[in-house]
Amino acid sequence: MMTRALIVFATAALTGCGLADAKGPEHLPVSQGCFVAASGQHPVVLEVASQSSDRQKGLMGREALAENAGMLFTYGYERTSEQGFWMYKTLLPLDIAFLDQQGVIVNIREMHPCASSRSGDCPSYPAGASYWSAVEMNAGYFADHGIIAGDRLILNQATACTD
Repeated sequence: MMTRALIVFATAALTGCGLADAKGPEHLPVSQGCFVAASGQHPVVLEVASQSSDRQKGLMGREALAENAGMLFTYGYERTSEQGFWMYKTLLPLDIAFLDQQGVIVNIREMHPCASSRSGDCPSYPAGASYWSAVEMNAGYFADHGIIAGDRLILNQATACTD
């Protein structure tokens, strides 16, 4: 009984933060971040997908994502400009920012859900520049906040988004 109560509480808490859908929490580490742009500083809460299986699943099956929430995909190596992401089983329109090793945005792409049940029918979205990590946010997030290539993501610094 106690275990069930804890699961219900954890699911409700994560759903309220926009980090889980009705199917339950994703159990990924969460990182506080800040996009630093000419338009200002923009705090975000990011699930961190650093394992291959977590990166492959990404935001598949999610029906909602809080306004300032997203997913950070990290790699321990540089990826080529031809490598990128796809939207198989992803229900939400997303924008993705590709970042260099210092967290500087090298490119931003719009990605659209793929309605096909066949993975081969879904387009891929290559980065267009070499990158070390990427951040998926709700469609329009970067444009709405004036975040562009050359701006930067700072992670896990309590003062990152303070003046």
